[in-house]
Amino acid sequence: MLAPPLVSPESAGMSGAALARLEAHLKQRYIDSGRFPGTQLLVYRRGKLVHSTVQGYADIERKVPVKDDTIFRIYSMTKPITSVAFMMLFEEGRVALDEPVVKYIPEWKDLGVFVAGTAPAFLTRPPSRPMLIVDLLRHTSGLTYGFQQRSNIDAAYRAAKIGEIEKAGTLQSMIEALASIPLEFSPGEAWNYSVSTDVVGYLIEKIADRPFEQFLKERIFDPLGMNDTDFYVPAEKAHRLAACYSADPQGGMTFHAGQRRSGLTLQDDPATSSFLQPPSLISGGGGLCSTASDYLIFCRALLNGGELGGVRLIGPKTLALMTSNHLPNGLDLPGMSRSLFSEATYNGIGFGLGFSVTLDPAKTLIPGSRGEYSWGGAATTSFWIDPAEELITIFMTQVLPSSAYPLRRELRTMVYAAITESNL
Repeated sequence: MLAPPLVSPESAGMSGAALARLEAHLKQRYIDSGRFPGTQLLVYRRGKLVHSTVQGYADIERKVPVKDDTIFRIYSMTKPITSVAFMMLFEEGRVALDEPVVKYIPEWKDLGVFVAGTAPAFLTRPPSRPMLIVDLLRHTSGLTYGFQQRSNIDAAYRAAKIGEIEKAGTLQSMIEALASIPLEFSPGEAWNYSVSTDVVGYLIEKIADRPFEQFLKERIFDPLGMNDTDFYVPAEKAHRLAACYSADPQGGMTFHAGQRRSGLTLQDDPATSSFLQPPSLISGGGGLCSTASDYLIFCRALLNGGELGGVRLIGPKTLALMTSNHLPNGLDLPGMSRSLFSEATYNGIGFGLGFSVTLDPAKTLIPGSRGEYSWGGAATTSFWIDPAEELITIFMTQVLPSSAYPLRRELRTMVYAAITESNL
């Protein structure tokens, strides 16, 4: 799929001067200060690419600059792609959202809910209802992530290396390991950011009767021309893979901005990265590498109602279903969440089938539109799509964790400030 030409922001009702201020902000606050190695930002509005810039380094140690074709670890920005892939099977009548997960994962038939104890001696109770497929897509399954570091269940995930940044095992071994760890809560009772989307990838493999990565390649990446999106970076593209850094001096995931003690720590050297080889665990929750231009293709297809250039991923009504709030009783995340970490701010934000969804911009205290949907990745990559304003924004860098700085809030504020002609 050919990239759209870069045009004047003013031709799409945006201010070039305001977008230039945003780039200056990124340079002064994040790159010059040593918080980020480099950045890439794309803004697309009213069918036009109005802003495309790169700054700083993709690899500080080797002084390799960020380029338009730099390949980034997009981590949890994999989740929307996996969710769309699953809904393609849903549209074909091969699976329903209200089916019990145990229909496809019989190993989980005795999965209980945590009451007390530590691994392996957990005390559990039966769930109040079965886990449904919709629970996986909206993170109300009772599963978790080990890096939440909130409970004994999180600790059991860490011990089993389930959902780690550095993947281990296979999808099948992950499913088998999860069969021995209780749920955090009964499905549907709460929202908790989790390995649920990895499980969705496993279901795609079972339902489609082909490897999950093959399904994505045949049904999404190849048809759309997303040629640089995959679960690993082949040798001929290895020179384009960015280094990944941590804002935590120990290279961990628990850092917050107020704790900053030193500069960036190299977390994953692109010369020796595990992303240079096909992984054993194909993670639908966080395994993909991609470029900003490839991800823009995917976002353009969604903004266009599920189709781009004659390639239809899903129908507009299915997409509308995915981008509606699916949290029980219409609640937003503060009313449902048990997570200490996710890729979304909470107030006024709901959750659909693979995306966070803005319910009330006033409650978020930043500009936006009702119905805007988005997500991000652990290394501070992010995107959002605003159908009302015909707007897509994609931001790339490589700094763990994404909670280190309030960058996403600043991006939203400054991109929306650049709109001079609102559609609303």
